[in-house]
Amino acid sequence: MASSAPPHTAVRRPLDVPRPLDALHLDIGGPPTLTRVAADHLRRLGGRVRESDRASGSGSGSGSDSDSGEIALGGAGFAPVTARTAWGVHGSGIEDEATAQAVTGVMAVHGRRHGAPRGLGVDYLATATGVLAVQGLLAALVARARGGDGPRHVTTTADRAGLLAVSQYLAASGADEPEAVELDAGGPPFTSADGIVFELETLDPGAWAEFWRALGAPDGAIRAGWRPFQFRYATACAPFAAVLHEVTRTHSLERIRQAATVSGAEVCRLRTLAERATEDDGADPWSLRRLLPGVPAATRPVSPVGPLEGLTVLEAGRRIQAPLAAHLLGLLGARVIRIEPPGGDPLRGMPPACSGVSARWLALNRDKEAVEIDIKSPGDRDRLRELAAEADVFLHNWAPGKAAGLQLDAEHLAAANPALVYAYTGGWADRIADAPMGTDFMVQARTGIGEAVHPCDEPPAPSLMTLLDVLGGLHGTEAVLAGLLLRERTGHGVRVDSSLLGAADTLLGPVLERVRRGRAPRPPAGFRHPIRTSDGWIAPSDLCAAAASAHDLSGMCTEEALHRLRSHGLTATAVTTELSDLHHDPRLSGPIGRDAHGAPVVPDPWSLA
Repeated sequence: MASSAPPHTAVRRPLDVPRPLDALHLDIGGPPTLTRVAADHLRRLGGRVRESDRASGSGSGSGSDSDSGEIALGGAGFAPVTARTAWGVHGSGIEDEATAQAVTGVMAVHGRRHGAPRGLGVDYLATATGVLAVQGLLAALVARARGGDGPRHVTTTADRAGLLAVSQYLAASGADEPEAVELDAGGPPFTSADGIVFELETLDPGAWAEFWRALGAPDGAIRAGWRPFQFRYATACAPFAAVLHEVTRTHSLERIRQAATVSGAEVCRLRTLAERATEDDGADPWSLRRLLPGVPAATRPVSPVGPLEGLTVLEAGRRIQAPLAAHLLGLLGARVIRIEPPGGDPLRGMPPACSGVSARWLALNRDKEAVEIDIKSPGDRDRLRELAAEADVFLHNWAPGKAAGLQLDAEHLAAANPALVYAYTGGWADRIADAPMGTDFMVQARTGIGEAVHPCDEPPAPSLMTLLDVLGGLHGTEAVLAGLLLRERTGHGVRVDSSLLGAADTLLGPVLERVRRGRAPRPPAGFRHPIRTSDGWIAPSDLCAAAASAHDLSGMCTEEALHRLRSHGLTATAVTTELSDLHHDPRLSGPIGRDAHGAPVVPDPWSLA
């Protein structure tokens, strides 16, 4: 498979374009699984590895990493700042990717479409932990570049990354009312008569109905199927009628594409990892471009409360990606002002609610200020420009071309505020010529993630957990912080772009490298399948999974089964199946609280000291 793939090389950058970490050096140590992503991103941002890089190659199934990863960053007049990454609290039973997914509810959420907990076949939490570590390091450097005494030590753990990843699902589990739709097995992708597996996407109920009517689906199934399909982003499952799957199996993909074109829906064939490896251009997961050269940015002093204290973020985001990025900037101390349409964000009313406000909306938007602006109105667009003139960051995830059409793109806002960091979190970063709609599941389908997350004995299928929306939001925060640091170091405003495609590339890095080396890219049969007990499920560590499967645990309770495995020197932990149980789980490194509305609040993903 790898023989036809071109050599994998990073895209060259113009030599005259400065990077945020130019002239800074890196010292890296610890297990590659925990340091790979952070080391790679810091190098791409300009950091130089001062000693042998031990974080160059790891992937799913790499074994149990009980040690922590350590990264030190310094030089160019900056006092050293260190980051420590770990799986969880020592002795908690969270000792690798599999056990971290089991404890934090990731297996429960990803497994909803299957009706039972399943592990992701990629090292999702290790990847997220690495990006969070970079965020903490960049935030510390931003604070110092502004004249403050930023944190010297950053700690991130995979269990906190996992809680952040499931925070919206956790919020819904703690709401005052039940889910708006049934939580049961089922959902896309679909299969055509010619055996081609494809993803379907539309945000319009009219397009949904017209698509299925063109294929001859029963009206009752069409009507009943829209709501679970629409809510799959929130519930990680879509239990619509099986007849919809039967309908697509009677039509060729060409006929299905015709129905999509006429209706306004979109379909995307599930690509293989080999296809993605062939077209992968090695581009950075974000881009940074200086705005209005020659116009210096005014600096603002930092206060000691948080590394971004005193900075203002103006956010015009929808759904998950941009709101999560802004939420994390707020946790780091920035003031976040959210731009909402007249009448407020309709997602505030998305069920289920806590004290009348959507629990899912609160998970990403609590503590933000809100300003209602009609961007279709010239007068309100002037108001937005006035707000941007006083902000440090403008962040949005509008549809491609919308900002330019409204004269709210980087060059428009930078004309009034040359110090601005203009951030766009999109879908494809203009890197895929035939790209479909830039939503989570379509990007998963197009990039081969449907293969990567399931073992080789299962059919490929994008996870219905919003993997890329969350990881894309983390990349957005990382890009903004890099832009802020570059602004402080160069005196110029910066445009930063991140994307779901960039998040997919980060997640798939080790997998695509296996393809290029001619190795099997998919996890082995049964990979990260929890073991059933009489009253629940247990998950062995990746290193112990084969030995654990040799034990008959079906008649034992979870506690007895764990004792049996541990008595044989095997590592395993109980799988969290009810997210509400996380509130009192002693295995976690931080407590889950409640906000003023009673909605669950996960601990900050980093500790800064």
